[in-house]
Amino acid sequence: MVNLTATLGALISANHILHYHSVLDAMGHVSVRNPLNNGTYFLALQMGPAVVSGRQDIGEYLVESSEPVNGTVGGYAERYIHGEILKRYPDVNAVVHSHAEDVLPYTVVGGLGLEPVYHMAGFLGPQTPTFDIAATPPYQDPLTPQDMLISTPLLGALLASALGTNASRPTSPQHRAVLQRGHGFVVVAGGIEEAVDYAYYAASNARVLTTAVLLARAVGGEVRRLSAGEMRGAADMDAWIAFKPWRQWVWEVERSGVYVNELGGG
Repeated sequence: MVNLTATLGALISANHILHYHSVLDAMGHVSVRNPLNNGTYFLALQMGPAVVSGRQDIGEYLVESSEPVNGTVGGYAERYIHGEILKRYPDVNAVVHSHAEDVLPYTVVGGLGLEPVYHMAGFLGPQTPTFDIAATPPYQDPLTPQDMLISTPLLGALLASALGTNASRPTSPQHRAVLQRGHGFVVVAGGIEEAVDYAYYAASNARVLTTAVLLARAVGGEVRRLSAGEMRGAADMDAWIAFKPWRQWVWEVERSGVYVNELGGG
């Protein structure tokens, strides 16, 4: 039997871990599909990830509309990122939205893709797509606030579509990550542990790639990306080994003295 308390405890830990490692700032968020009802999902209320501590800090929303259920109030305006991705891809059960500064340059510099350069980032694949909200019809409406937020179901659906569709498995996205021009990035996964892993290593790969590009320019060298085969193999490896860093990350935040998780770390 699925333990909902353990799922919510893991969601709280995910918020803490990604804040601890500077992947989430005060505005980032993580969601998980309800394991007892795939028609709803859980997302922290309008608060920084570091201070999420118990069931009272977590809202529940309908996947179909991202409308709150069970008296949820005070939710994120950008919950449509999560709801529309979960609606479009039944195989996705967890979503992370981040504003990590290590990744942001790759959202605004043309011709510089966030390609994987070491094995822990093979899941990124050969070309991480970039979603530019300014190019969408609803954002070009003069009545739409120019705040770059995914604050409507339509904008959420357009962002979700940027992940593409897996040709051999239409219930899954083609990409595990999408960049948002001048905003941040989103990663999707089959579970919380895997989503945290992807978010952490997307930011880590950005740091490594930036250093490699600068070093290559300084010495006249060339940055060597992973081959297509290496990306596939590394992605398969990373998917099944996500439990290993997860255990360490939970251990770190539980002993940091900074965070409170009333439900246990998962």
